[in-house]
Amino acid sequence: MRHATPDDAERLSVGGAAIETRGLKKRFGEVIALDGIDLDVRPGEVFGFLGPNGAGKTTTINILTGLARADAGEVRIAGIDTTRRPRAAQHLFGVVPDESNLWPELTGRGNLAFCGALYGMRRAERDTRAEELLGAFGLADAADRPFAGYSRGMKRKLAIAAGIVHRPAILFLDEPTTGIDVAAARAIRELLRRLNASGTTIFLTTHYIEEAERLCDRIAFVVSGRIVRTGRVDELMAEAQGRHSLELALDSAPEGLAAEVTKAFPALACESAGPSVLRVTSSEPVKIGPLIRWLEERGVEVGEARKLRPSLEDVFVHVTGIEAEAMRKEREKKGPAA
Repeated sequence: MRHATPDDAERLSVGGAAIETRGLKKRFGEVIALDGIDLDVRPGEVFGFLGPNGAGKTTTINILTGLARADAGEVRIAGIDTTRRPRAAQHLFGVVPDESNLWPELTGRGNLAFCGALYGMRRAERDTRAEELLGAFGLADAADRPFAGYSRGMKRKLAIAAGIVHRPAILFLDEPTTGIDVAAARAIRELLRRLNASGTTIFLTTHYIEEAERLCDRIAFVVSGRIVRTGRVDELMAEAQGRHSLELALDSAPEGLAAEVTKAFPALACESAGPSVLRVTSSEPVKIGPLIRWLEERGVEVGEARKLRPSLEDVFVHVTGIEAEAMRKEREKKGPAA
């Protein structure tokens, strides 16, 4: 396997899609994992593949990187038909799976040097590159420690470093910040921004809505093996501008208050957003005066009323019908919020 060259990066900048799929299908027994996935990822963008667990995200990334075969459909990486030639484009991309595939007994430096060797890099080149990446990723002090002794955040950083040791034009990441602490997640997001600023095309899967909103240029929402919506983050956010939301901080919130508000004001959707906090949403601007008077007549004082900016979470719930709470529960199962 040869490593990437400047000509490879230039190839992506000339035109066409960095990643292109048509009609990808995959099933495991009776389970349909992918049901006709069409993708067009542009050179130099951060593209997010967003959906709940079981939506088909990992299956898609495995097919794109040659770790699995589709039952039907086509894949092109930088114009190369990898459906027929699975290994022809492997030098163009790096892969960071959701679970580390590095060697626990090797040191950080040793892992990077070994990965460089797998890509055909000469010893001097891979040693220099390993030192460069260890410094850039804040791992120089741990360079000679066994990988098995690294923290989860450090392991994730080294896995990303290993994925780009050969300077690929495209980087695939499967759930890049799952299960690591907040500080480590922030550091990794900053690393990804720097990589993208240097020209690397990034394709990442995630079920963290906040992560997609912070990192991605465009996003595809995937549910049950089908893409239900693709668009730029700003375009998707604009779709939610037609919904008006307010958050009310109350001195107290009697049980069942949200349901009573919805009954009294049919144009409003009201829900509890925390202890003594109500969130009201409407397709029309909310007339707050009548609402506050109604609450005060029932002995409920409003301490603060705050207009909420529409979020990608709102768009996701609207487009997919999947409540954000379900996504949060999945996130909590895998580890701390990122």
